Amino acid sequence: MNRVLVTGATGFVGRQCLAPLSKDGWEIHATSLKGSVVDAPASVNWHEIDLLNADRVAGLLAEVRPTHLIHFAWHAVPGDYWTSQENFRWVQASLVLFRVFASCGGRRAVVAGSCAEYDWRYGYCSETVTPGSPATVYGACKQALAVMLTAMGRQTGVSIASGRLFFVYGPHEHPQRFVASLVRSLLSGIPAPLSHGRQVRDFLYTCDAAEAFVALLNSNAVGPVNIASGQPVALKDVAHLVATKLNRRDLVELGALPTSESEPPVLVADTTRLRHEVGWSPSHDLDRGLEETIEWWRHHLDKPL
Repeated sequence: MNRVLVTGATGFVGRQCLAPLSKDGWEIHATSLKGSVVDAPASVNWHEIDLLNADRVAGLLAEVRPTHLIHFAWHAVPGDYWTSQENFRWVQASLVLFRVFASCGGRRAVVAGSCAEYDWRYGYCSETVTPGSPATVYGACKQALAVMLTAMGRQTGVSIASGRLFFVYGPHEHPQRFVASLVRSLLSGIPAPLSHGRQVRDFLYTCDAAEAFVALLNSNAVGPVNIASGQPVALKDVAHLVATKLNRRDLVELGALPTSESEPPVLVADTTRLRHEVGWSPSHDLDRGLEETIEWWRHHLDKPL
């Protein structure tokens, strides 16, 4: 039986991978710093571990001996992760993880990458065309890790792909992020101050993002693969759609916040590899994804995340 280890399995996207993996019949092992996901499939085997501890990582993989790996764990505190020194620690820890995985007989691995690996001045991001010139420490570390893992894969024979995530939203999103913050404000009857909102982005519902990673794991694609919808949408249009669904357009304050000069006007993914090589496309359009997100926040607005 194929045995998969999912790191960061209590995180925003990682937790959503457990159900589709269970449905596909995988033996699932999942890591967390503390605790587990309450609504995870009962078949998931949980391991509490600090992945920054190389000795603990070696012990876990020697015990589990996973054939496959999905690696989400990383420092991801909003407002901090762009520049945090923790990014460098996670590059080192991830290299240890993948090296031990290969030595324990691992065959196929997928690591979570980011659209921050691209040169954002280009706007349209293609894995085979757009230069990789990260503007942040986070993006540079994600890119460096992907390059090193590609080389490691060639040397060890492990098949490795990097899923470059774009703008994911949905249940369990950090409350400070764009969609979550907007929905929470409007549900609470609080004004939502925004920038001009003309920035164009590529949004993907979190359950779709997770299923894309599972599909990528099951595919033969190697190297970077964009995990996105491929559909451009302006932030102001997302805000108006949420506000219309909640009948609170009066609370959306476009232009109330300044826009950083470094913020790119357009960030959209080329999803050709995802569609044709992985054979995957999202099941949620923006309208349906926002409906489900709003409904989730209705039941979790006053609960600890």
